[in-house]
Amino acid sequence: MKVGGSLKILTLLAVVVPQLSLVTGNSTVVVTQENVNGFIDSNELVLLSFYAEWCRFSKILEPIFEKAAAQIHQKFPEPGRVILGKVNCDREEILADQFGIIKYPTIKIVRNGLVGNQEYRGQRSLEAFVQFVEKELSDPIKEFHTIDELKSADVGHGMVIGYFISKDHVEYDTYRRVASLMRNDCRFLVGFGDLTKDLRLPGKNTLIFRGDPSIPNPKNAYSEYQGNMTSFTNLTAWVDKKCVPLVREITFDNAEELSEEGLPFVLLFYNKNDLDPIQQFKKAIHSQLENETRVNFLTAEGKLFKHPLYHMGKSLDDLPVIAIDSFIHMYLFPRFEDIHQPGVLKKFIDDLFNGSLHFNFHLALEDDEKSESTIDPVQLPPVVHESKFKELMPSKHRYTLINRTRDEL
Repeated sequence: MKVGGSLKILTLLAVVVPQLSLVTGNSTVVVTQENVNGFIDSNELVLLSFYAEWCRFSKILEPIFEKAAAQIHQKFPEPGRVILGKVNCDREEILADQFGIIKYPTIKIVRNGLVGNQEYRGQRSLEAFVQFVEKELSDPIKEFHTIDELKSADVGHGMVIGYFISKDHVEYDTYRRVASLMRNDCRFLVGFGDLTKDLRLPGKNTLIFRGDPSIPNPKNAYSEYQGNMTSFTNLTAWVDKKCVPLVREITFDNAEELSEEGLPFVLLFYNKNDLDPIQQFKKAIHSQLENETRVNFLTAEGKLFKHPLYHMGKSLDDLPVIAIDSFIHMYLFPRFEDIHQPGVLKKFIDDLFNGSLHFNFHLALEDDEKSESTIDPVQLPPVVHESKFKELMPSKHRYTLINRTRDEL
């Protein structure tokens, strides 16, 4: 998840809190401003449910979350592994603000003492919660046992590979903790001992990154970590920078999460039978807009998102199509081919933020109303429409929304 190009994790204000007894029978623990850091710092995984007593969705979730806590405690009874906690936002307003809560109930995920912007968005059922915790506590690193196995590994969007002296090394423990935190953003491999002795310096551990081979950018294809391998913060920052792709794929599963990042979407709608435009789009973004942090660059499968296309007067036959969705309006990029001209796509994005896109739309409307053209208005190509992706934001049928406003762009 991209947040202004910075590390995607938030660290709570440091507070010295005595070691807590984290087991409170077979139910959730009550989390407050006074004890939150103790819980977070003492557990590998913490799920925090932020709720309000008057919220009907919170009431529906409460007994399910309680049963999940009991069953998870039975599966993982050892101290320091996992707890499920609940925060009454009416009583803990400061804590809710620190976690950026804008809807009830929100379930935040804390891994190894770090609070991620990613929330729990799965099914709110006993089985789903238990399965989620089991997955989160599973080993995020796959061990390779032969060099051929290493060579044939699927890189995906990016992969970090560790060459370690042994599994007992303190630097491997740091690597494992980072992999646990970043498991949804990258693939992690590791080899040990004699198998890796020719891949690292004598007596040293090594971490390397293999980039997405579909991105024609050599500097991101391969790199080695040069920092302190016992520094959890530094290693996390490196993995985050390497693994979170500049161009991501939007689906119905991750649309809500992407929309909550608060950045307008720059979307490439493509035909799944022709993936070449994706590579062209990625190449243009990486070569021209690698440092652009005001928007999210996304690819969208046209058939899956045919409704926004239809809303803009486009069909699958018109693909590829590029558009900006500001969560207020959608603006069409005139010609896909123009992405290869340096500065054209950047100007399109700049015009969103300086108001030109919105102003030019209203100017065009006024000119059209004054003209004596005999062209049927239905045949005129649409330039801007109301946002359709705002409909994929958190639903009022699933949450009590406490802040629905967004500034117009």
